[in-house]
Amino acid sequence: MAEIADDGGGGHGHKGGKKRAKKGSTRVDMTPLVDLAFLLLTFFVLTSTFSDPQVMALTYPAKPDPNKPQPPEAEINNAITFLLSEDKIYYYENEFHAKAEKGKPATTLEETDFSHNGIRKLLIEKNSLILDKLAPLEKKKNQGKINEKEMLEEVKKVKEKFAKKSLKVLIKTDDKATCKNFIDLIDELKICNIGVIAPVDIMKSEQELIKAKAK
Repeated sequence: MAEIADDGGGGHGHKGGKKRAKKGSTRVDMTPLVDLAFLLLTFFVLTSTFSDPQVMALTYPAKPDPNKPQPPEAEINNAITFLLSEDKIYYYENEFHAKAEKGKPATTLEETDFSHNGIRKLLIEKNSLILDKLAPLEKKKNQGKINEKEMLEEVKKVKEKFAKKSLKVLIKTDDKATCKNFIDLIDELKICNIGVIAPVDIMKSEQELIKAKAK
């Protein structure tokens, strides 16, 4: 509220007995305005809708039960295994073969990075089936025909429908791998809508292959 404060001026300061006009000072009390600002802030905070956190699902393989016979391993198709060591990123496709067997050559490692022609280009090429199916949904979202929640639900349905044909990614790290490379790789996998991502333990034969590649 505004207040007029009397400064106690005035009197007979001039000759001839003329009275001097009293002067007042104006002071504005800001307390009610501050209270109103906090009330409005509280109202908007309580009534606003915040964006839902987006998380990425990681698939961790279950440990085999030593007391139960294990079924024969199925052949791995349409999969990429990334091996992270120091600041290097290696990968190989499908199954790992330490040596040539059953008419299949021994596995060789390829090196990649986060450049324009690196990991993202590789993932887009290998996961083109899913990305082509998701392109119309992305267009609808950009046009405002579907919201973020509806988009995520449709993406989930597409991934489940084409789960057997979609790209699977395994991530393995050794003791020298950097956390930055691991996080950046996860980001690239999310951007390329990879359906199955599984961090697993690195094998000794894979570590030996990394050492040979690094020489």
